[in-house]
Amino acid sequence: MSKTRCAWCEKDDLYRNYHDKEWGKPVYDDATIFEFLILETFQAGLSWYTVLAKRENFRKAFKKFDVHKVAQFTDAQIQVLCEDTGIIRNKLKIKAAVTNAQAFIKVQKEFGSFSNYIWGFVNGTPIDNCPKTLKDVPATTEVSDQLSKDLKKRGFKFVGSTVVYAHMQATGMINDHVEDCWTRG
Repeated sequence: MSKTRCAWCEKDDLYRNYHDKEWGKPVYDDATIFEFLILETFQAGLSWYTVLAKRENFRKAFKKFDVHKVAQFTDAQIQVLCEDTGIIRNKLKIKAAVTNAQAFIKVQKEFGSFSNYIWGFVNGTPIDNCPKTLKDVPATTEVSDQLSKDLKKRGFKFVGSTVVYAHMQATGMINDHVEDCWTRG
């Protein structure tokens, strides 16, 4: 018997596995939150599938998403990444990843962890929108607008409200699994 899932993930096993095992599950670990922040940064203007298909290449290129290592990338390392065909070779996004790593560390120092900071925008509890269909899932909300604005104020790049909302969904801050999706049970 097949499982009923959110329709967006039925493209192939890569999407289904991501949906079933990760998407919408609350993440409180700074390393994983940073990974998703980097991946969402690269997703801006592209499909999530494009990024997900290159995830292992990103993991290698960005030192297993070690925030301290990424924060110290040199211009030479950035140039090497600009030539890496395994990732999305957008120089502005690559530089943004380094800038975001540096800002991420500052937030960690201020709040004790990035998780404490970001989860504070939802009072530590996932928002469950209970959408009936994918048409009921917004691209942004007032909370993603506020978080986006605050991240930008802290020096983060490529963190518009749509990117931030997708990050909130990915890390389980928002549950947008449709009502008949098996993961709700």
